[in-house]
Amino acid sequence: MLLKDMEDIRQKADCLKSAQEVDDALSRMAQQITERLAESNPVAICIMNGGLFVTGKLVDKLPFALELDYLHATRYGAELTGGNLLWKVKPERSLKGRTVLLVDDILDEGVTLAEIERYCREEGAAAVYTAVLVDKIHDRKAPGAKADFVGLEVEDRFLFGCGMDIAGYWRNLPALYAMKEQN
Repeated sequence: MLLKDMEDIRQKADCLKSAQEVDDALSRMAQQITERLAESNPVAICIMNGGLFVTGKLVDKLPFALELDYLHATRYGAELTGGNLLWKVKPERSLKGRTVLLVDDILDEGVTLAEIERYCREEGAAAVYTAVLVDKIHDRKAPGAKADFVGLEVEDRFLFGCGMDIAGYWRNLPALYAMKEQN
């Protein structure tokens, strides 16, 4: 796609949540995480690539000591629908006996997040919590798919901004957008 195409997509998209609404949601999440995890010596793990935006904005609001790591596992790659989970990078830190906070951009169907949670438990994590900026409202979620900390709930549309992309672009937008619905 050309950059002009990307700009056209953004211009025509619906802004579902403003940058201020996103920041307010991250502040609420940070307060909830602080109340629950501040005393647990957690390791926060950014789930790449989508979680990069959320993690950067969220950990800045956490007033307690924590370690930070990342992992990269994907079912999508450059595709619009998910397949099998592909592990690109696993966390460097030992998770044995640790409280783990997984941070991602969105809980859509929840398959990837469930697999990552399972991995953390198999690695010996004492507790695993999940934080997502967006929980997409629909009935296609994997059984039991639920995040512990959620910033925003939004309708079931193709989203971009705040870590979510469209063809690899627009993860950097501070507001949350949805593609125009086709009539």
